[in-house]
Amino acid sequence: MELRKSYFADQRKDGLHEIGQGRPRLDSPGHVTGKTAYFADRNFPGMLHLKMVRSPHHHARIRSIDTSEAEKHPGVVKILTAKDVPHNVYTILILIQIGPEDETVLADGKVRWKGEAVVAVLAETERAAQEAAAKVKVDYEVLPAVFDMEEALKPGAPLVNEYHGQNYYLYDSGECRKVRFGDVEAGFAEADHILEQGYQSSPIEHAPTETTGCVVVPEGNDRFTCYTNTQAMFFTLDNASIILQMPGSKLHFVGGTVGGGFGGKVDVIVEPIAILGAKLIGRPVCFIYGREEEMQISSPRAAEKVVIKDGVMKDGRIVARKVTGYTDAGAYSRHSPYGAQKGAAHYPGPYTIPNVWIDTYCVYTNRTPSSAMRGFGVTIGDFALEVQMDKLARLIGMDPLEFRFINAYRDGDMKAHRQPTEGAALIECMQEASRAANWPVAEKYMAMSSYKKGA
Repeated sequence: MELRKSYFADQRKDGLHEIGQGRPRLDSPGHVTGKTAYFADRNFPGMLHLKMVRSPHHHARIRSIDTSEAEKHPGVVKILTAKDVPHNVYTILILIQIGPEDETVLADGKVRWKGEAVVAVLAETERAAQEAAAKVKVDYEVLPAVFDMEEALKPGAPLVNEYHGQNYYLYDSGECRKVRFGDVEAGFAEADHILEQGYQSSPIEHAPTETTGCVVVPEGNDRFTCYTNTQAMFFTLDNASIILQMPGSKLHFVGGTVGGGFGGKVDVIVEPIAILGAKLIGRPVCFIYGREEEMQISSPRAAEKVVIKDGVMKDGRIVARKVTGYTDAGAYSRHSPYGAQKGAAHYPGPYTIPNVWIDTYCVYTNRTPSSAMRGFGVTIGDFALEVQMDKLARLIGMDPLEFRFINAYRDGDMKAHRQPTEGAALIECMQEASRAANWPVAEKYMAMSSYKKGA
């Protein structure tokens, strides 16, 4: 690593001891010597194993649930259904006032995606729990399902989630998150060239080495310790408190070590039902996804579609950008409304564009609920935007890096969501990239600065 002190010398103190220095991770010795303790390393006397009965259908009404044969299976201790969950409808983001609550802990009356949890089986061994789960009989009435975002938004499409009443998240700006800046139609009328392109992605699974799970131990006096690999400790604790209708002071969460997460372990999925089982039975409970469950059940990065329409001048200035983005939440919200909102703020890119129009939809389909994954809401958008920038540069016969210098935002520029740019350093990053890649650009671009206007 090299620290270039020639940049922003008048804005920086030089008494730096960490930036620019290589430092070992504090947890590395434990990882490489095998001393690091993960949640699944805990084993307690009398520990029960929890397995789920999951929906084989993408969309279906539950006519009846028969657990009688499963209850007779050797080793079965207890079976839980929706009626056993104190507060069975929740949404993770209710903690930051983003609702409505739209997801069931255990399905109640309907299933909305293939793999949705319907019945929880607790048994003395993992094998007994699996065998008993196979004996639970659920009578389904299969319903029409929708898997394409644009199809889901059409009139007459199957309604995915009744808690919303329509197949999109309702923002305070309406059916989509909207950004309006300048006059985009006037910008297109002014432009020498217009380019409209569509980009889309499929869901992406995190595939962590360690699958999602937790171990819960009753501590007496209605207190419980939950050993978990969650990436969002306080989100998980607070949501578990709401779902279980018990004070958070009764819950002690122990985590901090995650065997691969990448954003995929921020959902509150395993902890509440495991704590409930431990509470009702009074014994430790272990609930860990198998590899097949991790791939099918854990929430992936959302599938996205982005349509970008740009107006550009012959001299390289982008004068108008219109973006329509779609985020596939799957059957439930989880973190997707937030991800779509991030996309709306991000779609202009790191460029100063005087006229911007953005609509981003968070759409519900009968697919596995999506959620967080490194940079979710902006990662696919960045790919789309930068491919679009290359296409625009080719359209007007300009070097793609020089094209970016022309449009790069600098300190003081107003962004489309009406936040002034501060500490951009984009010009300087591109200058260093040009040198590192031996990509020559005109000297006037190498003399530019992110915070000296007119330069």
